[in-house]
Amino acid sequence: MSTKSRYAALSRGELATLVPELLLIGQLIDRSGMAWCISSFGREEMLQIAIEEWAGASPLYTKRMQKALNYEGVDVITIFKGLQLDIGAPPQFMDFRYTVHDRWHGEFHLDHCGALLDVEPMGEDYVRGMCHDIEDPTFDATALATNRRCQVRPIHRPPRTPADRHPHCRWTVIIDESYPEVGFIPQLDVVAASRAYRTELDSIDPDDDGLADYSGPLRSDLDFGAFSHSALVRIADEVCLQMHLLMVSFNLAIAARTKDDAALAESIRYKTLTGIAGVAAGRIHRALGLPADASGALRVLELHPMLNPAAYVSVNLDRDHLSVRTSPAHDDGTWVSLVSPAADRPLQAIVAAVDPHLRAELAGTETDWTVRVVETDTAAEEFSEVAVCKISGGASWVFEDRRSLPLTVV
Repeated sequence: MSTKSRYAALSRGELATLVPELLLIGQLIDRSGMAWCISSFGREEMLQIAIEEWAGASPLYTKRMQKALNYEGVDVITIFKGLQLDIGAPPQFMDFRYTVHDRWHGEFHLDHCGALLDVEPMGEDYVRGMCHDIEDPTFDATALATNRRCQVRPIHRPPRTPADRHPHCRWTVIIDESYPEVGFIPQLDVVAASRAYRTELDSIDPDDDGLADYSGPLRSDLDFGAFSHSALVRIADEVCLQMHLLMVSFNLAIAARTKDDAALAESIRYKTLTGIAGVAAGRIHRALGLPADASGALRVLELHPMLNPAAYVSVNLDRDHLSVRTSPAHDDGTWVSLVSPAADRPLQAIVAAVDPHLRAELAGTETDWTVRVVETDTAAEEFSEVAVCKISGGASWVFEDRRSLPLTVV
Protein backbone atom coordinates (compact mmCIF):
# COMPACT_ATOMS: atom_id res chain seq x y z
CA MET A 1 0.00 0.00 0.00
CA SER A 2 1.45 3.37 -0.99
CA THR A 3 1.75 6.33 1.37
CA LYS A 4 -0.31 9.43 0.61
CA SER A 5 1.66 11.84 -1.54
CA ARG A 6 2.92 15.03 0.07
CA TYR A 7 2.06 16.78 -3.19
CA ALA A 8 -1.64 15.98 -2.69
CA ALA A 9 -1.98 18.99 -0.35
CA LEU A 10 -1.18 21.39 -3.22
CA SER A 11 -3.93 22.84 -5.38
CA ARG A 12 -4.31 21.81 -9.00
CA GLY A 13 -2.90 25.18 -10.09
CA GLU A 14 0.09 24.89 -7.78
CA LEU A 15 0.82 21.41 -9.12
CA ALA A 16 0.60 22.62 -12.72
CA THR A 17 3.27 25.18 -11.81
CA LEU A 18 5.43 22.73 -9.84
CA VAL A 19 5.60 19.82 -12.31
CA PRO A 20 7.65 21.63 -15.02
CA GLU A 21 9.86 22.94 -12.22
CA LEU A 22 10.54 19.37 -11.10
CA LEU A 23 11.33 18.31 -14.66
CA LEU A 24 13.83 21.16 -14.98
CA ILE A 25 15.37 20.38 -11.58
CA GLY A 26 15.97 16.82 -12.76
CA GLN A 27 17.83 18.07 -15.83
CA LEU A 28 19.99 20.34 -13.67
CA ILE A 29 21.30 17.43 -11.58
CA ASP A 30 24.12 16.93 -14.06
CA ARG A 31 24.96 20.61 -14.13
CA SER A 32 25.88 20.00 -10.50
CA GLY A 33 27.34 16.50 -10.68
CA MET A 34 29.40 16.51 -13.85
CA ALA A 35 31.58 19.40 -12.66
CA TRP A 36 32.81 17.20 -9.80
CA CYS A 37 33.26 14.23 -12.14
CA ILE A 38 35.47 16.33 -14.42
CA SER A 39 37.62 17.51 -11.51
CA SER A 40 38.01 13.93 -10.22
CA PHE A 41 38.31 11.89 -13.41
CA GLY A 42 38.75 14.23 -16.39
CA ARG A 43 36.50 15.12 -19.32
CA GLU A 44 36.58 11.77 -21.16
CA GLU A 45 35.64 9.77 -18.09
CA MET A 46 32.89 12.28 -17.26
CA LEU A 47 31.32 11.59 -20.66
CA GLN A 48 31.24 7.86 -19.95
CA ILE A 49 29.71 8.45 -16.53
CA ALA A 50 26.93 10.53 -18.11
CA ILE A 51 26.26 7.85 -20.72
CA GLU A 52 26.05 5.08 -18.13
CA GLU A 53 23.98 7.23 -15.76
CA TRP A 54 21.22 8.10 -18.25
CA ALA A 55 21.24 4.80 -20.14
CA GLY A 56 20.82 2.88 -16.89
CA ALA A 57 17.81 4.91 -15.72
CA SER A 58 15.83 6.46 -18.60
CA PRO A 59 14.35 3.24 -20.09
CA LEU A 60 13.03 2.31 -16.63
CA TYR A 61 11.48 5.60 -15.66
CA THR A 62 10.12 6.10 -19.19
CA LYS A 63 8.20 2.83 -18.91
CA ARG A 64 6.89 3.81 -15.47
CA MET A 65 5.46 7.07 -16.82
CA GLN A 66 3.92 5.33 -19.84
CA LYS A 67 2.04 2.97 -17.53
CA ALA A 68 1.03 5.70 -15.09
CA LEU A 69 -0.50 7.92 -17.80
CA ASN A 70 -1.85 5.15 -20.02
CA TYR A 71 0.06 5.85 -23.21
CA GLU A 72 2.05 2.65 -23.65
CA GLY A 73 2.78 1.85 -27.28
CA VAL A 74 5.47 0.92 -29.78
CA ASP A 75 5.46 3.95 -32.10
CA VAL A 76 7.18 7.33 -32.42
CA ILE A 77 4.19 9.10 -30.86
CA THR A 78 4.76 7.12 -27.66
CA ILE A 79 8.44 8.08 -27.72
CA PHE A 80 7.63 11.77 -28.16
CA LYS A 81 5.09 11.75 -25.33
CA GLY A 82 7.71 10.16 -23.11
CA LEU A 83 10.23 12.89 -23.89
CA GLN A 84 7.70 15.53 -22.82
CA LEU A 85 7.61 13.94 -19.35
CA ASP A 86 11.34 13.21 -19.05
CA ILE A 87 13.79 15.04 -16.79
CA GLY A 88 16.27 14.81 -19.67
CA ALA A 89 14.04 17.05 -21.79
CA PRO A 90 12.30 19.60 -19.54
CA PRO A 91 9.78 21.82 -21.34
CA GLN A 92 10.97 25.05 -22.96
CA PHE A 93 14.49 24.89 -21.51
CA MET A 94 15.02 21.90 -23.83
CA ASP A 95 12.49 23.06 -26.41
CA PHE A 96 11.68 19.94 -28.42
CA ARG A 97 9.44 20.52 -31.44
CA TYR A 98 7.92 17.37 -32.94
CA THR A 99 6.80 16.32 -36.43
CA VAL A 100 4.94 13.05 -37.00
CA HIS A 101 4.94 11.66 -40.55
CA ASP A 102 3.25 8.41 -39.52
CA ARG A 103 3.42 5.98 -36.58
CA TRP A 104 6.90 4.82 -37.59
CA HIS A 105 8.50 8.02 -38.90
CA GLY A 106 8.99 11.32 -37.15
CA GLU A 107 11.39 14.16 -36.49
CA PHE A 108 12.19 16.57 -33.72
CA HIS A 109 14.28 19.69 -33.49
CA LEU A 110 15.28 21.90 -30.60
CA ASP A 111 14.36 25.56 -30.95
CA HIS A 112 16.25 26.14 -27.71
CA CYS A 113 18.72 23.79 -26.05
CA GLY A 114 19.62 25.09 -22.61
CA ALA A 115 22.19 22.34 -22.16
CA LEU A 116 23.97 23.41 -25.35
CA LEU A 117 24.08 27.04 -24.25
CA ASP A 118 25.57 25.88 -20.95
CA VAL A 119 28.46 24.00 -22.58
CA GLU A 120 29.22 26.14 -25.66
CA PRO A 121 31.36 28.57 -23.62
CA MET A 122 33.46 25.55 -22.52
CA GLY A 123 34.63 24.86 -26.07
CA GLU A 124 34.01 22.54 -29.00
CA ASP A 125 35.29 19.40 -27.25
CA TYR A 126 32.59 19.73 -24.61
CA VAL A 127 29.93 20.42 -27.24
CA ARG A 128 30.91 17.31 -29.21
CA GLY A 129 31.03 15.31 -26.01
CA MET A 130 27.43 16.19 -25.14
CA CYS A 131 25.85 16.37 -28.60
CA HIS A 132 27.66 13.37 -30.11
CA ASP A 133 29.25 11.06 -27.53
CA ILE A 134 26.46 11.26 -24.95
CA GLU A 135 23.40 11.80 -27.16
CA ASP A 136 23.88 8.86 -29.54
CA PRO A 137 23.76 6.03 -26.98
CA THR A 138 21.34 7.74 -24.60
CA PHE A 139 18.75 8.54 -27.29
CA ASP A 140 18.88 4.85 -28.24
CA ALA A 141 18.44 3.93 -24.58
CA THR A 142 15.42 6.22 -24.23
CA ALA A 143 13.81 4.68 -27.32
CA LEU A 144 14.52 1.20 -25.94
CA ALA A 145 11.63 1.60 -23.48
CA THR A 146 9.21 1.82 -26.43
CA ASN A 147 10.67 -0.05 -29.39
CA ARG A 148 14.10 -1.67 -29.67
CA ARG A 149 14.04 -1.26 -33.45
CA CYS A 150 13.98 2.51 -33.24
CA GLN A 151 16.84 4.65 -34.51
CA VAL A 152 17.27 8.30 -33.52
CA ARG A 153 19.71 9.89 -35.96
CA PRO A 154 20.91 13.48 -36.52
CA ILE A 155 20.11 15.58 -39.57
CA HIS A 156 22.35 18.26 -38.11
CA ARG A 157 23.69 18.97 -34.65
CA PRO A 158 26.29 21.12 -32.89
CA PRO A 159 28.96 22.36 -33.01
CA ARG A 160 26.86 25.01 -34.72
CA THR A 161 27.89 26.33 -38.12
CA PRO A 162 27.29 29.23 -38.34
CA ALA A 163 27.68 29.93 -34.62
CA ASP A 164 24.08 31.18 -34.25
CA ARG A 165 22.44 28.36 -36.23
CA HIS A 166 18.77 27.64 -35.49
CA PRO A 167 17.25 25.28 -34.73
CA HIS A 168 20.06 24.07 -32.49
CA CYS A 169 19.71 20.51 -33.80
CA ARG A 170 17.36 18.28 -35.82
CA TRP A 171 16.88 14.51 -35.63
CA THR A 172 14.91 11.76 -37.37
CA VAL A 173 13.15 9.05 -35.38
CA ILE A 174 12.43 5.93 -37.43
CA ILE A 175 11.15 2.51 -36.44
CA ASP A 176 11.79 -0.24 -38.98
CA GLU A 177 11.64 -4.00 -38.57
CA SER A 178 14.82 -4.26 -40.66
CA TYR A 179 16.81 -2.31 -38.06
CA PRO A 180 18.85 -4.32 -35.54
CA GLU A 181 17.51 -4.22 -32.01
CA VAL A 182 19.11 -1.77 -29.62
CA GLY A 183 21.39 -3.81 -27.37
CA PHE A 184 20.47 -4.51 -23.77
CA ILE A 185 22.09 -2.24 -21.18
CA PRO A 186 23.64 -4.35 -18.38
CA GLN A 187 23.14 -1.85 -15.56
CA LEU A 188 19.38 -1.79 -16.21
CA ASP A 189 18.99 -5.01 -14.23
CA VAL A 190 20.79 -3.49 -11.25
CA VAL A 191 18.80 -0.25 -11.32
CA ALA A 192 15.56 -2.20 -11.84
CA ALA A 193 16.27 -4.08 -8.61
CA SER A 194 16.25 -0.80 -6.65
CA ARG A 195 13.53 0.11 -4.19
CA ALA A 196 12.96 3.28 -6.27
CA TYR A 197 11.95 1.35 -9.37
CA ARG A 198 9.66 -0.95 -7.37
CA THR A 199 7.94 1.89 -5.51
CA GLU A 200 4.17 1.72 -5.84
CA LEU A 201 2.27 5.00 -6.09
CA ASP A 202 -1.46 5.70 -5.85
CA SER A 203 -3.42 5.19 -9.05
CA ILE A 204 -4.89 8.24 -10.76
CA ASP A 205 -8.57 8.84 -9.97
CA PRO A 206 -10.39 8.66 -13.34
CA ASP A 207 -13.32 10.67 -11.95
CA ASP A 208 -11.24 13.67 -10.90
CA ASP A 209 -11.83 16.86 -12.94
CA GLY A 210 -9.37 17.16 -15.82
CA LEU A 211 -7.32 14.72 -17.87
CA ALA A 212 -6.56 11.46 -16.09
CA ASP A 213 -3.98 10.32 -18.64
CA TYR A 214 -2.15 11.16 -21.89
CA SER A 215 -3.92 8.61 -24.08
CA GLY A 216 -5.16 11.30 -26.48
CA PRO A 217 -3.25 12.98 -29.31
CA LEU A 218 0.34 14.13 -28.98
CA ARG A 219 0.42 17.81 -28.01
CA SER A 220 2.86 20.45 -29.21
CA ASP A 221 3.38 21.54 -25.59
CA LEU A 222 1.90 19.83 -22.57
CA ASP A 223 -0.64 21.99 -20.76
CA PHE A 224 -0.09 20.64 -17.27
CA GLY A 225 -3.10 22.62 -16.08
CA ALA A 226 -5.33 20.39 -18.23
CA PHE A 227 -4.48 17.34 -16.12
CA SER A 228 -6.55 16.49 -13.08
CA HIS A 229 -5.29 17.09 -9.56
CA SER A 230 -4.89 13.34 -9.12
CA ALA A 231 -2.90 12.99 -12.36
CA LEU A 232 -0.61 15.89 -11.46
CA VAL A 233 0.13 14.38 -8.06
CA ARG A 234 1.12 11.11 -9.74
CA ILE A 235 3.23 12.93 -12.34
CA ALA A 236 5.06 14.91 -9.64
CA ASP A 237 5.84 11.74 -7.69
CA GLU A 238 6.98 9.93 -10.84
CA VAL A 239 9.28 12.83 -11.78
CA CYS A 240 10.89 12.64 -8.32
CA LEU A 241 11.42 8.90 -8.83
CA GLN A 242 13.07 9.70 -12.16
CA MET A 243 15.65 11.72 -10.22
CA HIS A 244 16.22 8.95 -7.68
CA LEU A 245 16.59 6.31 -10.41
CA LEU A 246 19.08 8.58 -12.14
CA MET A 247 21.00 8.77 -8.86
CA VAL A 248 20.99 4.98 -8.43
CA SER A 249 22.51 4.75 -11.90
CA PHE A 250 24.94 7.62 -11.18
CA ASN A 251 26.06 5.86 -7.99
CA LEU A 252 26.87 2.71 -10.01
CA ALA A 253 28.92 4.69 -12.51
CA ILE A 254 30.83 6.48 -9.75
CA ALA A 255 31.40 3.27 -7.75
CA ALA A 256 32.91 1.60 -10.82
CA ARG A 257 35.59 4.30 -10.87
CA THR A 258 36.25 4.59 -7.13
CA LYS A 259 36.42 0.95 -6.03
CA ASP A 260 39.31 1.60 -3.65
CA ASP A 261 38.26 5.08 -2.61
CA ALA A 262 34.83 5.13 -0.96
CA ALA A 263 35.55 8.59 0.45
CA LEU A 264 35.97 10.03 -3.04
CA ALA A 265 32.70 8.45 -4.21
CA GLU A 266 30.83 9.87 -1.24
CA SER A 267 32.42 13.29 -1.74
CA ILE A 268 31.28 13.47 -5.39
CA ARG A 269 27.75 12.39 -4.51
CA TYR A 270 27.58 14.81 -1.56
CA LYS A 271 28.78 17.80 -3.57
CA THR A 272 26.33 16.92 -6.36
CA LEU A 273 23.45 16.82 -3.89
CA THR A 274 24.46 20.06 -2.17
CA GLY A 275 24.51 21.96 -5.47
CA ILE A 276 21.19 20.71 -6.82
CA ALA A 277 19.55 20.89 -3.37
CA GLY A 278 20.10 24.63 -3.15
CA VAL A 279 19.13 25.40 -6.75
CA ALA A 280 16.01 23.22 -6.55
CA ALA A 281 14.95 24.86 -3.29
CA GLY A 282 15.26 28.33 -4.76
CA ARG A 283 13.16 27.42 -7.79
CA ILE A 284 10.43 25.71 -5.73
CA HIS A 285 10.30 28.63 -3.29
CA ARG A 286 9.92 31.22 -6.06
CA ALA A 287 7.50 29.18 -8.19
CA LEU A 288 5.03 28.62 -5.36
CA GLY A 289 5.45 32.05 -3.78
CA LEU A 290 6.23 30.62 -0.34
CA PRO A 291 7.17 32.88 2.58
CA ALA A 292 10.86 33.66 3.17
CA ASP A 293 10.84 32.46 6.76
CA ALA A 294 11.20 29.25 8.78
CA SER A 295 7.71 28.06 7.84
CA GLY A 296 8.47 28.62 4.16
CA ALA A 297 11.75 26.73 4.46
CA LEU A 298 10.04 23.76 6.09
CA ARG A 299 7.44 23.77 3.33
CA VAL A 300 10.17 23.79 0.68
CA LEU A 301 11.84 20.85 2.45
CA GLU A 302 8.56 18.96 2.48
CA LEU A 303 8.15 19.46 -1.29
CA HIS A 304 11.81 19.02 -2.25
CA PRO A 305 12.58 16.07 -4.58
CA MET A 306 15.30 14.93 -2.18
CA LEU A 307 12.52 13.99 0.25
CA ASN A 308 9.87 12.74 -2.21
CA PRO A 309 7.82 10.79 -3.09
CA ALA A 310 6.32 9.93 0.29
CA ALA A 311 6.14 6.23 -0.61
CA TYR A 312 9.94 6.22 -1.04
CA VAL A 313 11.26 8.73 1.53
CA SER A 314 9.80 8.69 5.04
CA VAL A 315 9.20 12.28 6.19
CA ASN A 316 6.79 13.91 8.61
CA LEU A 317 6.24 17.67 8.88
CA ASP A 318 5.08 18.98 12.24
CA ARG A 319 4.32 22.60 13.06
CA ASP A 320 7.92 23.65 13.73
CA HIS A 321 10.08 20.75 12.57
CA LEU A 322 10.48 18.03 9.97
CA SER A 323 11.42 14.45 10.82
CA VAL A 324 13.13 11.91 8.56
CA ARG A 325 13.09 8.18 9.27
CA THR A 326 14.78 5.14 7.73
CA SER A 327 13.16 4.44 4.36
CA PRO A 328 13.62 2.68 1.00
CA ALA A 329 15.67 5.67 -0.14
CA HIS A 330 18.26 4.80 2.51
CA ASP A 331 18.35 1.22 1.24
CA ASP A 332 19.13 2.50 -2.28
CA GLY A 333 21.75 4.96 -1.07
CA THR A 334 20.02 7.88 -2.79
CA TRP A 335 20.03 11.51 -1.72
CA VAL A 336 18.58 11.40 1.78
CA SER A 337 21.10 8.73 2.79
CA LEU A 338 23.85 11.35 2.41
CA VAL A 339 22.27 13.70 4.97
CA SER A 340 22.60 13.47 8.75
CA PRO A 341 23.32 15.71 11.74
CA ALA A 342 27.01 15.25 10.87
CA ALA A 343 26.46 16.00 7.17
CA ASP A 344 23.96 18.84 6.94
CA ARG A 345 25.36 20.91 4.05
CA PRO A 346 22.54 20.00 1.60
CA LEU A 347 19.93 21.08 4.15
CA GLN A 348 21.79 24.33 4.83
CA ALA A 349 21.79 24.97 1.08
CA ILE A 350 18.03 24.44 0.96
CA VAL A 351 17.10 26.77 3.81
CA ALA A 352 19.58 29.43 2.66
CA ALA A 353 17.88 29.43 -0.76
CA VAL A 354 14.70 30.55 1.02
CA ASP A 355 16.58 33.22 3.00
CA PRO A 356 20.34 33.31 3.69
CA HIS A 357 19.64 34.22 7.33
CA LEU A 358 18.00 30.83 7.96
CA ARG A 359 19.87 27.85 9.39
CA ALA A 360 18.91 24.20 9.71
CA GLU A 361 19.45 22.60 13.12
CA LEU A 362 19.59 18.81 13.00
CA ALA A 363 19.45 16.27 15.83
CA GLY A 364 19.27 12.48 15.81
CA THR A 365 21.08 9.55 14.25
CA GLU A 366 22.58 8.94 10.82
CA THR A 367 19.25 7.71 9.38
CA ASP A 368 16.63 9.09 11.79
CA TRP A 369 16.81 12.80 12.45
CA THR A 370 14.82 15.95 12.99
CA VAL A 371 15.43 19.38 11.49
CA ARG A 372 14.29 22.73 12.82
CA VAL A 373 14.81 26.02 10.99
CA VAL A 374 15.98 29.06 12.93
CA GLU A 375 16.60 32.66 11.92
CA THR A 376 19.99 34.26 12.54
CA ASP A 377 21.39 37.76 12.26
CA THR A 378 24.10 36.76 9.81
CA ALA A 379 23.52 35.98 6.13
CA ALA A 380 25.23 32.77 5.03
CA GLU A 381 27.58 32.88 2.06
CA GLU A 382 26.46 30.82 -0.92
CA PHE A 383 28.09 27.39 -1.03
CA SER A 384 30.52 26.80 -3.88
CA GLU A 385 28.54 23.69 -4.91
CA VAL A 386 25.41 25.81 -5.40
CA ALA A 387 27.36 28.44 -7.32
CA VAL A 388 28.68 25.74 -9.66
CA CYS A 389 25.16 24.51 -10.41
CA LYS A 390 23.96 28.08 -10.95
CA ILE A 391 26.33 28.43 -13.89
CA SER A 392 23.57 26.73 -15.88
CA GLY A 393 20.99 28.98 -17.46
CA GLY A 394 18.40 26.58 -16.07
CA ALA A 395 18.94 27.95 -12.57
CA SER A 396 17.31 31.26 -13.56
CA TRP A 397 15.05 29.97 -16.34
CA VAL A 398 11.56 31.48 -16.55
CA PHE A 399 8.74 29.41 -18.06
CA GLU A 400 6.27 31.08 -20.40
CA ASP A 401 2.59 30.36 -21.06
CA ARG A 402 2.01 28.44 -24.30
CA ARG A 403 -0.93 27.06 -26.24
CA SER A 404 -1.13 23.28 -26.28
CA LEU A 405 -2.04 22.16 -29.79
CA PRO A 406 -2.68 18.60 -31.03
CA LEU A 407 -0.06 17.40 -33.49
CA THR A 408 -1.42 15.51 -36.49
CA VAL A 409 0.32 13.45 -39.15
CA VAL A 410 1.82 15.64 -41.88
